[in-house]
Amino acid sequence: MNIINDTRSTLEKHMPLLLGLLVALLAGRALKKMFWTAFGMYWALRASGIHF
Repeated sequence: MNIINDTRSTLEKHMPLLLGLLVALLAGRALKKMFWTAFGMYWALRASGIHF
């Protein structure tokens, strides 16, 4: 019974860190995707002659 409580307390102790890392990873992937999409659109407009 004591082992279960220790495991649960360890999980609860590390859960904010794990959730923070997951959010950072997902945000990083989204930013990376947005960057490459914008980069591709810029080069497509530049190659077509419509660039500003």
